[in-house]
Amino acid sequence: MQVEIKHYNEITLNEFHDLIALRIQVFVIEQDCPYQELDGKDKMAYHLILRNVEGAIIGTTRILPKGISYSEIAIGRVVVAENFRYLKLGHLLMEKSIAFIEEKFGKQDIRLSAQTHLVNYYATHGFTSTGKEYLEDGIPHTEMLLNTR
Repeated sequence: MQVEIKHYNEITLNEFHDLIALRIQVFVIEQDCPYQELDGKDKMAYHLILRNVEGAIIGTTRILPKGISYSEIAIGRVVVAENFRYLKLGHLLMEKSIAFIEEKFGKQDIRLSAQTHLVNYYATHGFTSTGKEYLEDGIPHTEMLLNTR
């Protein structure tokens, strides 16, 4: 497995295509949730790219600087290809994303919008619920915060 983090401006067209294809496969097709995947925020984001040994993109996160989604830095679009989930690579994605934020921006609070059934997963990485629960694209979500300071 290979992990790299690139700003949108550093991503190739093929990489961006493959990131979006993976996100659509999981969030739109698997979860049967039609929504506007391309929201304009990718252009301002850092993208964690997880590749398998053949070089195919099998996981990703999107890291948004302060002021784009929240007043804090945000992690979103956390996804692993279905046939690799048994390896529990989501934990690697979160660990690397949090480490990158600390390295790039220093100790910062990090906010995310978790699908509610994943609250315990994010809690293993130090996130706690803010108490704000809502439907996003028809799926229950919970706002969560990681206080690193």
